[in-house]
Amino acid sequence: MAQFFEIHPDNPQARLLKQAVALLARGDILAVPTDSSYALVCQLDDKAAADRLRRIRGVDDKHHLTLLCRDLSELANYARVDNKQYRLLKAATPGPYTFILEASKEVPRRLSHPSRKTIGLRVPDRKGLQLLLELHGAPLLATTLILPGQTEPLNDANDIRERLGHELGAVVDAGACPQQPTTVIDLTDMGQGGEPVVVRQGRGALATLGL
Repeated sequence: MAQFFEIHPDNPQARLLKQAVALLARGDILAVPTDSSYALVCQLDDKAAADRLRRIRGVDDKHHLTLLCRDLSELANYARVDNKQYRLLKAATPGPYTFILEASKEVPRRLSHPSRKTIGLRVPDRKGLQLLLELHGAPLLATTLILPGQTEPLNDANDIRERLGHELGAVVDAGACPQQPTTVIDLTDMGQGGEPVVVRQGRGALATLGL
């Protein structure tokens, strides 16, 4: 059964999140609250964990997984970003937005979209998740915690543990979590002089991006 870490939403306990990081290091998948909804996360370079994450979520390799990054400078290491794209990213990070960009060579090829070579990237605005990323020292691979056949993300930590307790290393509970996925914006066309494309309207306001 998955471990259960109850952390304070404003002053997360580092000792508990260090235990969560140790589970990631051994190849486990965690359920963590974000500033939009719960997500499943694993290490970026762990192929077996990434495959299990896709299986739990019920998606294939054409579904964009997301890299959760600590800040915009880390994000820029994993995507090709020009000045125009960077200004838009700066206006929206951290926050409930996922951006699709051309993946850099730092992203394992098996994780980018098989035909487009793109990747989803995000800088979350949630203290516990930010501390988890800091303690881990690298981006985490993530996907919204929506079970196969469902349209809404799971949002209750105890419910997640009951349903997925044998699939996960741990569930992190940091209090109430919004039950709305991120707004997804495809910025790849901007690199060729095009405009941002709204793929999904979620929690992030489009007005923040001038869209």
